[in-house]
Parts: sequence; structure tokens; C-alpha cells
Amino acid sequence: MLFNSHVFIFLFLPLCLLVFAGLNQYQARYTVPWLVVCSLFFYGWWNPNYLFLLTLSIGFNFFLGQQINRAGRFRKGFLILGISVNLGLIGFFKYANFFVDNVNALGANLILETVILPLAISFFTFQQIAYLVDIYRRETEPHCFSEYCLFVTFFPQLIAGPIVHQKEMLPQFRQMKVNEHMDHIAIGIMIFSMGLFKKVVLADGVAVHATPVFVAAEQGVQITLLEGWAGALAYTLQLYFDFSGYSDMAVGIARMFGVILPINFYSPYRAKNIIEFWRRWHITLSRFLRDYCYIPLGGNRQGAVYRYRNLLLTMLIGGLWHGAGWTFVFWGGLHGLYLVVNHAWHAVQRVWSIRLGVFGRFLSYLLTFVAVVVAWVFFRAESIDGALLILQGMCGLHGVLVSATVFPWFIDSLEWLGFAVQIDPMSTRYVDKDALKWIACLLLIVFFLPNVYSLFRQYQPALNVDAFSQSHGSKIVTINRKWVVISALAFIISILYLTRISEFLYFQF
Repeated sequence: MLFNSHVFIFLFLPLCLLVFAGLNQYQARYTVPWLVVCSLFFYGWWNPNYLFLLTLSIGFNFFLGQQINRAGRFRKGFLILGISVNLGLIGFFKYANFFVDNVNALGANLILETVILPLAISFFTFQQIAYLVDIYRRETEPHCFSEYCLFVTFFPQLIAGPIVHQKEMLPQFRQMKVNEHMDHIAIGIMIFSMGLFKKVVLADGVAVHATPVFVAAEQGVQITLLEGWAGALAYTLQLYFDFSGYSDMAVGIARMFGVILPINFYSPYRAKNIIEFWRRWHITLSRFLRDYCYIPLGGNRQGAVYRYRNLLLTMLIGGLWHGAGWTFVFWGGLHGLYLVVNHAWHAVQRVWSIRLGVFGRFLSYLLTFVAVVVAWVFFRAESIDGALLILQGMCGLHGVLVSATVFPWFIDSLEWLGFAVQIDPMSTRYVDKDALKWIACLLLIVFFLPNVYSLFRQYQPALNVDAFSQSHGSKIVTINRKWVVISALAFIISILYLTRISEFLYFQF
């Protein structure tokens, strides 16, 4: 079941809210079990067989959490067991085929039937690893089984995050009072509507201009300059609005139940450097990688060289978390290299007291965005060869062909100046006026319109949003009738566009 489907919007979600409100009024102790049932039904909608693995994982980690909390000298042993089993589980389902394929490429003849990747296994596994580590560190304590089940399965954030901590969620589960705070419903619906518009209209709308370029590259077609940049930018924007839309919808749905999720997405393409980009993109994953990978590896405690090593290793792990493929490994390694260069540059700035002027800051924003776009090519491509073909096209190595239908004024100018212009019909293969219009309009939205967290900042749309917004210099935008009308129109338009249901890109992880 998808957030952007009629059955979810008009049947599942209203029924969950209606029963939840009734229980909250008359039998409040059943609200948590009700949401657990709803969440398990939501998860099992795709494939009921997935429920066995999810419930087994929940039972195992809840039991280990109890043991770690009271085991005395054996606490560390239970923690190691828990982490090993969880990583082994995700390793088998997510990376077994990848491992066998690579071993066979070296000449072996291993046989393994295709292992189906269970939905959201990366998210609920990492979340439970964090739970075990937090208990071991005495940063949280085990709670009752029903509350733990809801912590793992809460359907607004189960499939694609945010990755939450028990200490963030359990106190809220005990205070859910939708019928006493109807403003939660209103705010949640507005945020959900804006997220739905981002996904259904914007992300899916620009996707048709990205897919053909990447498919052609996988087939060995040489990509020209305009095609390469149009395809890369279209996917950059598709992924942005797809994940931003999902994050908004998750926040909005949770808010309808009186639950405030942690902030997970905050205008990352406005970042002035890669360090800031990772503080804005998939914020809870960055937090997990920092707290449970980077710091345990040593962080920055052993000098610059080890710090850079730890950054590279952490981002390689982050790349593998996203998918079992060399393109994801390369993407993670590339971002690790970006972070190393960024931290080294900051060190140079401190030593030499370098201050960037207005033009320098503009170049910083531009360089960061271009670096992110280049990395997304590997993230989207199905093979390294396909990614390289697109990057070669973006560098103009396969020609700089300008379509007469896209830039007729440019062709006319060349002919007026006396140049002999030869129109290559193949130059219009994957780029047309609609593609350029989509890219231009979405770039304007990305860089100049306020995000949801700025709009609803006075209503605390997400945990820690005030401190986060202030650190990035965001202005408070007052919600008035104009924004109410805009969110209503966004919902209506989105429903009219729901003729074809498409999954969120992050569901594959």
C-alpha cells in the first residue's frame, strides 16, 4: 500500500484515524495495539510473507534488549550477538546475490536462487540496531512489548524512514490525544497534501525526462552534452521531490495521530558545501552513520589521516546500505572523497584565515550542487559503464549537438552569421522543450520557495526543527488562508494526477 494511492488516502488512513479517535476517547489503552495492527496490515499489504520476517526480527530484538538491560557482565556479549544477527539478516537478503554474482565473475560457479529483498529491511534493521546500542549505553530503557512493536512498525515511517530512536517516539506514543488536539489533524493534512503534490505531480512529472537517457546509456548509446545534463538534472530533481514528498507525507500522517517525527529532509540542494548537504539530506541516516559507524571507528579523535579514513569508510557503508551494487559503492566512495576534500579545505581556511567573498560563496554553492549531480549519475545508473557514458556526454566527449526544435533561435543566429549548420535529427532523441521547462521550473522551486519546515515552523512540524532552521538562517513563514488554499489545491490536483501509481524511489532500499 502506497501513500500515493486511492486505497490509502480514502480508505486505510481515514479508517485508522476514525477508530483511533474512538479508542482514544473511550479505551485509550488500546490505541497503541490498534496502531500496531494497522501498521502490520499496512506492511503486509505488499506481501503477507514479509510479516514473518518482520515479527521475528521484532521478537528477537525485544528479547535481546531485555537481556542487555539486566545481564550484568554479559551485556556486551548480548549486544554483539544482536548486532551480528541483524547484520547477518540484512546481509543475506540484501547482499547474497551481489556476493555470488561477483564471485562467479572471478571464475567460480556458485548457484543461489534469487533472494527477494523484503520491503524496508534496511530501515527497520538499522532502527533496531540503534535500539540495542542505546540500551547498552544506558541512553534508553526497554518498554512494554506493544510500545516496542509500534516503535518499529509505526506505518508513517516504517517503509522509508525517518530512522527514529526509541527515546524520541515512546514518550509521544503515551501522549497521543488526537481528539483533544484537532489542530494536529489540520496541520497533518496540509503537510501531507504538499508532500503528495511533490511526489505525484513534480517527481513523477520530471521522471519521464530522466529515464530514457539512463536506459539509452545502459544500451551503449553515446549520450551528447545536452542529453547528459538534461538526464542528470531531471533525475536529480526527480529524486529530490520524490524523497522530499515522502518525508513530508510521513511527517503529515504521523502528525494526524499527534506524533512528531524527527526532521529528515531540509532543502539539501541549497547547501553551501558537502558537509552541509549531508546535514540536510536524509538527516536521520546521516545521524545513524555518524553515531553508530563514524564515531565507533574513531571519529576525529586520532588526527586528520584517521579522520579522513573514517569518513571514507562510513560513506562506503552508507553507499552499500542504499543498494547491493558497485554503482552504490562508487557513489558512497565519491561522497566520502567529497567530504575529505571539504574537511581539508576547511583546515586550509583556518590556517590561512581565508574568507570567501560573495562570488566565492556563489561558487561554493554551485560547485556543491554540480558535485551532487555528478554523484547522482552513479546512484541512478544500473552499471558503471552506463554512468560513465552519461558523464562523458556531460563533458561533451560525444558531441555538442543542439536541437533545432529546442533552440531554434540559436540555429538561426548561426546561419545569420554565415555558419553552415547541419541538423542532426538524433539530437532530439531524449531532450525536448518540455524537458527543459520542467528542469527550469523545478530548479526555481528548489532554490527559491520555502520548504514545509519553514512554512510550519511555528507549529513544530518535526523534532528539533527550531534549532535546525536557525542554524541554516531560515525565516519563519506565517501560515494564513493563502497557504491553506494552496495546500487544498495541491491535494485536489494530486488526486486528479493519481491515474498511475508509482513507488517511492527509496522503497528499493
